[in-house]
Amino acid sequence: MEVIKIYPENPNPKEINKVVNVLKEGGLIVYPTDTVYAIGCDALNVRAVERICRLKGINPQKVNLSIICYDLSNISQYAKVNNEHFKLMKKNLPGPFTFILPTHSNLPKIYKNRKTVGIRVPDNSIIREIVHQLENPVLTTSIRDEDEILEYTTDPELIAEKYENDVDIVINGGYGGIEASTIVDCSEDDAFIVREGKGKLIW
Repeated sequence: MEVIKIYPENPNPKEINKVVNVLKEGGLIVYPTDTVYAIGCDALNVRAVERICRLKGINPQKVNLSIICYDLSNISQYAKVNNEHFKLMKKNLPGPFTFILPTHSNLPKIYKNRKTVGIRVPDNSIIREIVHQLENPVLTTSIRDEDEILEYTTDPELIAEKYENDVDIVINGGYGGIEASTIVDCSEDDAFIVREGKGKLIW
């Protein structure tokens, strides 16, 4: 396991490339977002997705999986979105939101058990640049403390200690936040907020 320091203001292309190569090989990474630190992999690499599900104790048949996209330009490859919901997303992204949308057939079968997928475009240049260079979305699942009281691990050095045997790279992008994203359900005609988080939705 390697810890890589990347500055959000000006991500080093060489370091970004190193992370992208690990993802292409099916590796797992820990990275900062605009909310909390998260664990991720190439979202289209099923074996890597299964590794994260095992690591987090997630049953993909019962829990929504979420992916990070670089922007909304290729969102229709991964999710079905109508014009109204697209406008709502455009107003609020990049930002601390997860939008729940019906799954598109392009996503691997593991995502289709729930028929919906979470879409994120965080306001964080490190992970967005990684996604941009990877040319695939990145699966995202937040890092939580054991007590599960929405207190998230914020110190990348402590995260590295905890996950040294589980992931390939921990990106040190500075201290993370403790407030999770706001979740907005857009799987039906009318969008509604499922969980209030860091983001204040602009309707």
